[in-house]
Amino acid sequence: MTETVGFIGLGQMGSRMAARLVGSDHALSVFDLDRSAVDKLTASGAISQTSPKVIGDTCEIVLCSLPRPEVVEQVLLGEGGLSDGRAVKIIVDLSTTGSTVSERVGAALAAKGIALVDAPVSGGVGAAESGSLTLMIAGAPEARSQVAPVLARLGTNLFVIGDEPGLGQKMKLINNMLCAANAVTTFEALVAGVKGGLDAETMLDVINVSSGRSFISTDKVPQCVLPRTFPPRFATELLLKDMKLGVDEALANEAPLWMMTSALQFISEAITETDPAADYASLIRYFERRAGIEFAPAKDRKDDD
Repeated sequence: MTETVGFIGLGQMGSRMAARLVGSDHALSVFDLDRSAVDKLTASGAISQTSPKVIGDTCEIVLCSLPRPEVVEQVLLGEGGLSDGRAVKIIVDLSTTGSTVSERVGAALAAKGIALVDAPVSGGVGAAESGSLTLMIAGAPEARSQVAPVLARLGTNLFVIGDEPGLGQKMKLINNMLCAANAVTTFEALVAGVKGGLDAETMLDVINVSSGRSFISTDKVPQCVLPRTFPPRFATELLLKDMKLGVDEALANEAPLWMMTSALQFISEAITETDPAADYASLIRYFERRAGIEFAPAKDRKDDD
C-alpha cells in the first residue's frame, strides 16, 4: 500500500469521503478548484496539491469524486491530467459516469499502465460522513485488493460487481433510476394525500410500516421535506444526469422502459421551475404548487387560498 493517497474532487460527497481518510494509516493529498474546500481538509491534516498531475506525481493510489462524465475524462486523461503523473498506478473513480465513459477511460488508462477501479457510491452525505456508504466496485482483482483498506474507511456495504470497469456504473445507474422514480411517485402521492385531508406525519407513519415505504419515505421526506429545510445533499441536476445516463444505456440495450422514461420526462420538466443545484427533495414543490397545498404538518402549512 502506498504511503500517500490522493483525492480529487471535494464537493458535497467528496469532501466528506476525503475527511474519512485524514488521519488514517496514510497521508492524504487533495486537489479541488474550490480553495475553501481544500482549506477545510488541510486544516485537518491533508496536503494541498496544485493540480491533478501533481497528485499523480506523488501518489500511487488516487480517488476521484467528480460531478460529470466529461469532467472525469478531462481530469483523468486531459493534458496535464492525473494519468500524466509519474507515480499513479491505480485510480478509483467514485463518480457516476455511466458505463460507456468508464469503459473508455479504463482502456485509455490501461494503455498507460494504470488500473481503473470503478467504484460509484450510494448513501448520501450522512453515510459519507459516517463511513457507511455502499460501494459498487468493479476492476481487476489485484487492483481491488490493493485499494480495499482505503475503501473500507468509506463504506460498510462493499459489493464486488465484477472484474471490468463499467459494471459498477451499470449497478449505480439502476439504483439511481429507482431512487428517482421512487422520489417522483412518493412526492406525488404524499401531496395528493394532504390535498385529500390526510395529516402529513400520520401518512408517513403508516407508509413507513407498510408496503409503500422506501428510502424516500423513511429518510428523505422526514429529514428534508417535512421540516421544510431542503438541505443540499444531492442536486436535482445530478439526479437528472444519472437518470439520462441510465435510460440511455437501458434503451441502447433494448431493455423496455415505461416508468423510468416517465420519471425522466417529469424531472426534465420540473427542473425548469426550480433551482437545478437544489436538492432533489425540492421536486415535491412542483406538485405542491399545482395542488395549492404544502406537504407539512397542518399547523406549519402555507396553503394557497
